[in-house]
Amino acid sequence: MTGARGKVYLVGAGPGDVAYLTVRAQQLLAQAEVLVHDALVNLGALPESPLLQLVPASAEVVDVGKRGGQPSTPQSEINRLLVGLCKAGKQVVRLKSGDPFIFGRCASEIQALIEAGCDFEVVPGISSALAAPLLAGIPLTDPAISRCFAVASAHDLDALDWETLVLVETLVFLMGGRSLSEIVRMLHRHGLPPNTKVAVIRWASHPEQQIWTGTLFDIVQKTAGQSLSPAVIVIGQVVGLRDFLIQDRQPEYKIENPKSKMPNPQQPLSGKTILVTRSAGQSGEFTERLHSAGAAVIEMPAIEIGPPSSWEPLDSAISRLQEFNWLILTSTNGVDYFFERLAAGGKDARALGGVKIAVVGEKTAASLQQRCLQPDFIPPNFVADAMVANFPENVAGKKILFPRVETGGREVLVKELTGQGAEVVEVPAYESRCPEAIAPAAWEALQRRTVDVITFASSKTVKNFYLLVEGAGAGADGVAPLVAPLLEGVCLASIGPQTSKTCREMLGRVDVEAREYTLEGLTQAIVEWAGTD
Repeated sequence: MTGARGKVYLVGAGPGDVAYLTVRAQQLLAQAEVLVHDALVNLGALPESPLLQLVPASAEVVDVGKRGGQPSTPQSEINRLLVGLCKAGKQVVRLKSGDPFIFGRCASEIQALIEAGCDFEVVPGISSALAAPLLAGIPLTDPAISRCFAVASAHDLDALDWETLVLVETLVFLMGGRSLSEIVRMLHRHGLPPNTKVAVIRWASHPEQQIWTGTLFDIVQKTAGQSLSPAVIVIGQVVGLRDFLIQDRQPEYKIENPKSKMPNPQQPLSGKTILVTRSAGQSGEFTERLHSAGAAVIEMPAIEIGPPSSWEPLDSAISRLQEFNWLILTSTNGVDYFFERLAAGGKDARALGGVKIAVVGEKTAASLQQRCLQPDFIPPNFVADAMVANFPENVAGKKILFPRVETGGREVLVKELTGQGAEVVEVPAYESRCPEAIAPAAWEALQRRTVDVITFASSKTVKNFYLLVEGAGAGADGVAPLVAPLLEGVCLASIGPQTSKTCREMLGRVDVEAREYTLEGLTQAIVEWAGTD
């Protein structure tokens, strides 16, 4: 692009990966004299960015990105910049994330160029509204459950026609990472059922892409503590098609960016690969903690959480909540499913007006607090055993409701409270099952001996890990000869005493145990181990 007359090309960069640029966009980048780009355009680390490798080395690169909560380049200044460069005879690529005409503020820039008599061309790009669901395995349309979809910006939620939006079968929100809870609240308020499926897709197409799935009832809790921006939020029953469509072709688990394996002395877990065995929907926060400390993380879900075999016992107990003195919740799963059934029965938190609530663990307490309820009692140690020893009142004659896992839970809490004269009503609120197969990425890493640490946050994850490895090695003579070599030189890290006990029984040893029985405590214990390794 040489010559005295300048021209501005307003080009869509697509969702971020250079592979999804149009051919026309690549041609223009290869000839650009000036590149003016947005914050969400994936330039990566200079000078290694695949996108910048398309731009001549002599090209001037100008960042005019708008970043939420940070100083941004005013639109009027961007307009003046483009006009000035064009009048100076420059060939300018104005690179915008996604498609220039979808929430891209193109109209203002084009108007300024027209008024100044500047030549311009608009080049389409793939909008993240279309690309992110596709890359997550979610079709926006379906002949049976989604005959149309709507795309909205979350920048001004009050300006949206929510009564109309809830009638659309599939909704896509852009720029909604910081507004997820408010989006959920507005959809609830205007009648969308709490079981409506939701997917949050962060950094679609980038190496650090993350995906959370849930429902309007639990997606805020599932993403709590996570950085969600930039995100594309998909709401509708089409999200449920993801499990069918991706199958083994595009699994949830993935090895983090291999570049994170490069040692970094400022990150204590740099160069370490850690296998996380929590359930797929609950590993996000822990994975983020480890990743922030420099670790490469492989997710190997060793538990699947789902409904119990019957809701009748829990529903029956909820229908007579006024009979109970205490409600005991020992996990976020218990909180989620209890309140789901409370809502299904046409009740809300007011039904608990005369019932005190005891919880085990900070995460369980936080999950309760998200529902605007404060626990009446949290034991000092984050284990169920400590609840009995520290219970704040004499339980003799008290009636206690205990929603819990259907099978495999520890019996000490019920036994001890019953022994002290309490009437404990146990009801299944959820079930935790062993997945049918080991995550392929995890199995490959174990076989290649590239795993440094395996983390266990419950006894069930230990037992299921054992079963999954046994199943993956079907045909071997006995389990021990198969498991033992895979664990040689691997640090086995446990969240607490009961999990450690199961590690010793099933795997022969435990190398690290958290002093504080939380995921934060487990992360700290691994960091300390790495410092002595």
